[in-house]
Amino acid sequence: MSDEHPPATDVDLDDPSLYRNRELSELSFQRRVLHEALDDRNPLLERVKFLSIFTSNMDEFFMKRVGGLKQQVAAEVTDRTPDGRTPDEQLAEIFETARPLFDRQTRCYHEDILPALADAGIDIVDYETLTASEQSALRDYFERSVLPTLTPLTFDPAHPFPFISNLSLSLAVLTRSNPDAEVTFSRVKIPGNRPRLVSVEDDEQADDDRTFVPLEQVVAANLDLLFPDVEVLAHSTFRVTRNAEVRRNEEVAEDLVDAIRDVLHERRFATVVRLELEAGTPDRVRNLLQTHLDVSEAETFVREGPLDFRDLMQLTELDRPDRKLEPWTPQPHPRLLESRLDAQDRSVFDVVQAEDVLVHHPYHSFSKTVHRFIDEAAHDPDVLAIKAAIYRTSRDSNIIESLIDAARNGKQVAVMVELKARFDEENNLRWVKRLEEEGIHVAYGTPGYKTHTKTTLVVREEGEDVELYSHVGTGNYHSETAKTYVDLGLLTADRDVGQDLVKLFNFFTGHSRHDEYRKMLIAPGNMREGFTDLVRHEAAVARNGGDARIVAKMNRLEDPAMVRELYEASQAGVDVDLVVRDICRLYPGIDGVSENVSVYSVVGRFLEHSRIWYFENDEPGFYIGSADWMTRNLDNRVEGVAPVENERLQSELWTILEANLSDNRKRWRLGSDGRYEQLSPDDGAPVVNVQELMMERARAAARDADSPDWSGRTD
Repeated sequence: MSDEHPPATDVDLDDPSLYRNRELSELSFQRRVLHEALDDRNPLLERVKFLSIFTSNMDEFFMKRVGGLKQQVAAEVTDRTPDGRTPDEQLAEIFETARPLFDRQTRCYHEDILPALADAGIDIVDYETLTASEQSALRDYFERSVLPTLTPLTFDPAHPFPFISNLSLSLAVLTRSNPDAEVTFSRVKIPGNRPRLVSVEDDEQADDDRTFVPLEQVVAANLDLLFPDVEVLAHSTFRVTRNAEVRRNEEVAEDLVDAIRDVLHERRFATVVRLELEAGTPDRVRNLLQTHLDVSEAETFVREGPLDFRDLMQLTELDRPDRKLEPWTPQPHPRLLESRLDAQDRSVFDVVQAEDVLVHHPYHSFSKTVHRFIDEAAHDPDVLAIKAAIYRTSRDSNIIESLIDAARNGKQVAVMVELKARFDEENNLRWVKRLEEEGIHVAYGTPGYKTHTKTTLVVREEGEDVELYSHVGTGNYHSETAKTYVDLGLLTADRDVGQDLVKLFNFFTGHSRHDEYRKMLIAPGNMREGFTDLVRHEAAVARNGGDARIVAKMNRLEDPAMVRELYEASQAGVDVDLVVRDICRLYPGIDGVSENVSVYSVVGRFLEHSRIWYFENDEPGFYIGSADWMTRNLDNRVEGVAPVENERLQSELWTILEANLSDNRKRWRLGSDGRYEQLSPDDGAPVVNVQELMMERARAAARDADSPDWSGRTD
């Protein structure tokens, strides 16, 4: 569809041309992710990492977004999105947009990455290029370690068409028992529990030189051991993606746990939304797979192998620091430095009671900040209760273990575990069982809503009073992602914030819902109205001739109503700077509509995941929390956003926002035509990389905190 916009005079803000398509906007983000693999300024193994990330992201996009659109088409839904597209039209444009992205990824691998790896002494070679002795060694490896794991599934009158599991890499094998016999199709699944890149041993290689062969080629070269006494006519790899949009009606489900288990079961057998074929796949195989998997030509993607780049992440584990970014170790927070607290016999609660604390991951250590807060609460004899909302957590979560310790230590513990956290359902079910076995009260979720807030409340007896300590974060209680996701967390003893969380947790565990809160913006409740009022207040100031500004950093700006509010604010004269990581429906720079709006996106070594809002004429003006400006977050999820009132922490947040708006290495600017351009330094200007800047600030703050005359300041 056209990206042309209406003339500035008498603008209809409901005009579909003023709204970018959600799905195409996400694909635009994936193009920026892929650029990190294309960019030869990045270290080689960092580029390899992004080839893998791009595949994982696109897999999820097809499972979730394409899967949902296919369901709409099947249900004959013809409603148009705010940008004016039907589900059918969106699918057609998605396939048209995605196909060249996959082609570009493949070219990058073959034309750029493979030669660069070879120059670095890391060779990924084809099986047929190996010497006879190398092939013999790999045949021994195959027979010993791979063959026993394989189960060929043949399709013939005696065997039904085999089930093809989601995202599995498979070999399609055509065989016949004699020249006059019928050709038979078999599927061989490449095992996911064997290294995808098989090392070729060579005693003459240097220690840092390695040669690998893809496992699928090792299997293909030794099919005679899997299909003895028959003729192997052809083989080719293929890969299937299935719909993840499988749901259960929570209102009629007698047991949400059973409903989630049903979802997990049905997802395995869900509709196929994409078929990937290796170039040169015989027409017989192509037609057979399309027919039995019910896949159209548009949903079929043919490309030169490899089809699955996720396993290239294996290469990033090589001991090659010369081909990687400098490793990053999260730093201690200056005010929570263990040596200082121990020497002064102070707890985390003493520090937070004195002044709010802002933690910034992965620059600050998760284990020494957020986990320490919860773990101290679990073992503090004065703590009466702990309440936590868990959306995603690691499989070996120290947070969960601390909550279990708290229950064993006699604390009242209530945990909200969101069973509907997509792709984490099974992990969360496992933790629910463990928590319940310890006698902890567990809420599974809220009917009609997905609980996405990242909040913890600690109730502590201090003298004759009971104090409330709160953590409000932008990211999950997940120790591993906290090393690679950029997130913020507020630790505060503010009683109003604590009382708001009391209401929120009562909503989780009881039969209550609140629309009024003292300070926090909560969805469902006052969040949409609160954000709308904040934007409108800036617009009113601008209309009256005052200076007005909004700076917002978030993952996604999808909600059409909030986009319209920003358009109206721009028309009123408000300066609006948006740092939106991926989906953004808004077009900036349109005369008479959004000429005062700038939109940027930062894509770097860490995933930008923090949400910050600044409103110049509001008091306190700064907010952080779990919600994006998406319809689902504002209306259909349980979310929490807290004000940041401490001036020192406000200064920290402003520094973060300014650094994002100053980046000239990883920042992209969205144009009024809907296209992104990566920014670069002016001639002679220094390179500014926001993530490197934040790492250096964290290092410096940790160093300064170790000095005897440290004042407690972090700016």
